[in-house]
Amino acid sequence: MKQGLALRLFNSLGRKLQEFTPIHPGKVGLYTCGPTVYNFAHIGNLKTYIFEDILRRTLEYLKYDVTHVMNVTDVGHLSDDADQGEDRMMIGARKTGKTVWEIADFFTNAFFRDLEHLHIVKPTIICKATEHIQDMIDLIVRIEKNGFTYFKGGNLYFDISKFPDYGKLANLNLADLKAGARIEVDENKKNPHDFVLWFTQSKFEHQAMLWDSPWGRGYPGWHIECSAMSIRYLGETFDIHCGGVDHIQVHHTNEIAQAEAATGKKWVNYWLHGEFLVTSNAKMSKSLENFITLNSLKERGYDALDYRYFCLGAHYRKQQNFSFEDLDAARTARNNLLDRVARLKKQSDNDSSEPIAGNALRHLESFQENLLNDLNMPKCLSDLWNLLKDEKIEPHLKLRVVLEMDKVFGLNLEAAHLEDVVLNDKLMRLLNERDEARINKDYTRADEIRVQLEDEGIIIEDTPDGVRWRRK
Repeated sequence: MKQGLALRLFNSLGRKLQEFTPIHPGKVGLYTCGPTVYNFAHIGNLKTYIFEDILRRTLEYLKYDVTHVMNVTDVGHLSDDADQGEDRMMIGARKTGKTVWEIADFFTNAFFRDLEHLHIVKPTIICKATEHIQDMIDLIVRIEKNGFTYFKGGNLYFDISKFPDYGKLANLNLADLKAGARIEVDENKKNPHDFVLWFTQSKFEHQAMLWDSPWGRGYPGWHIECSAMSIRYLGETFDIHCGGVDHIQVHHTNEIAQAEAATGKKWVNYWLHGEFLVTSNAKMSKSLENFITLNSLKERGYDALDYRYFCLGAHYRKQQNFSFEDLDAARTARNNLLDRVARLKKQSDNDSSEPIAGNALRHLESFQENLLNDLNMPKCLSDLWNLLKDEKIEPHLKLRVVLEMDKVFGLNLEAAHLEDVVLNDKLMRLLNERDEARINKDYTRADEIRVQLEDEGIIIEDTPDGVRWRRK
């Protein structure tokens, strides 16, 4: 690693780039909000998990010992962050005819299959909410003992007026929150933004997931599980907490309040949030029914790593627009990359222990500099392609640097073999040229290239969802 480089991350708590310093030298405690398992994860959700995987790979690339904890929300929770809406697990059960327990198990397994296909490193600790109810109850008891709660209408609420720092993550002001509330009225709440720690008076009949507690038989509020499980596995103060930007305003704000109300300590030092994937300028969402799953991409002929490559093309803090045209371009680029790496492997017969120097080192150091500057994947990808195009570097050194970079990219380039590459360089160029011709509405040229590709054994299909190709 080049001297003087240090990892800098954009901390949502304070809204600025900060040099990362762990609590314990050489070790990192990392918590990432996991899935609510009432439906398949959509590719917008998976974009966040890819960003978090890049973060973890970066920390491990820097030789940190990372303890990565992810929760699985398999407890029935409301469909809105602010104690409103319908029970998510019951929605899933009604749609499928399964029990809530069967729903949770089915979609948990589906989620981790998606992560495996995306080459996402499995968390060190996966903790299911249903297996940690006592941890939640114990934490709520501490919050109650410290005077931050009130019981009314059968439910135990967190009183945000008792926590002066409430809203510090989202830059909220307590007075403004009370005056400007625009959420459904809960007559039991002193402040509309108070939130439930434990429900004993459910909004729904036949609630399936219930447990005994000091406040009566019921179930936990959504926010408490992350605080309770992270504290159990990472301690009362840990390094990094991640999630999507939609969690800042309510979920993560409430997590901080209840954790710090219980312990009296700062809970998390660095907060990182991934931006939305959007379609036609609208956030991809299950509630809007505009979501696409990884399985649906695979049914269209894409590899899961085509989507991973697509996500690398945008910084994690920037919204990324999804289109099948852009995914086609990502697939073409990834296949081109696999072809180049496979050819490098065939050409490389030198001692791989030779020190990386010269142009190879220059490209690697540029990659490292961009990586450590808040995980700038678009620039890192540019470094990768600049390396591959540099004809002054011997194939064996070029391959070493490519595989070094892929420790972070996670594209499984080490497994590239010529016989597995779908298209060679010539066909890649033709396919890219045809894409460009169609974008420029040069349909005559696009048709000419179609014929050329057919002569090479490649059949092109233009569909409403984008361009597909297959071998004859």
